[in-house]
Amino acid sequence: MILLKSDTFGTISRNGDRVIRDTRPARAWAGWLARYLLRREQRALIHLAPARIEGIPTLLSSNRHTLARSWIEGAPMHLAQPRDPAYFRAASRLLRRLHAAGVIHNDLAKESNWLVTPGGVPAIVDFQLASVVRRRGALARARGHDDVRHLLKHKRTYLPDRLTAREKRILLIRSLPSRLWMASGKKVYLFITRRVLHWQDREGAGDRTR
Repeated sequence: MILLKSDTFGTISRNGDRVIRDTRPARAWAGWLARYLLRREQRALIHLAPARIEGIPTLLSSNRHTLARSWIEGAPMHLAQPRDPAYFRAASRLLRRLHAAGVIHNDLAKESNWLVTPGGVPAIVDFQLASVVRRRGALARARGHDDVRHLLKHKRTYLPDRLTAREKRILLIRSLPSRLWMASGKKVYLFITRRVLHWQDREGAGDRTR
């Protein structure tokens, strides 16, 4: 068993081809939130299972306190720094398949949640904030737009000259949930994560939680 991460919400370890999230070591005041996030990831991975999407982890087992999912070999985006246009084309296709299967990730602004596999193709991990969408209503479309926009922000970082006119327009349009988040919720989030939990700007970016 290799410990990959230990924080307020518990531990993440690798055991062979399994990644195990364990909420039992979470701090007493954060245990309920850790279990809530685990349930969100569990629900998303169960929902995605029939789609069998390459580049998405598979749920192997779970209970109230722990979740085991498949290990995906790869490096986090901020370390791999993908500059091949093919990577971002494949990432766009992967995101479309994810949304078509009824799941919005909601946390793709983090480069650490995008992997570059040894074959140079993308994978997505960490579904703790993911939403399962039963109907493609306005809110689901807005959240899906934000997933796409976050991917394009990464493309702008690594391949700014390859952004299309359409992609540039998408980058300019923030969804209503995103605007509300930036105006209020993000301030609370930053206070909690930086002042209370002492996370850095790239919290999680150096962790291998594939």
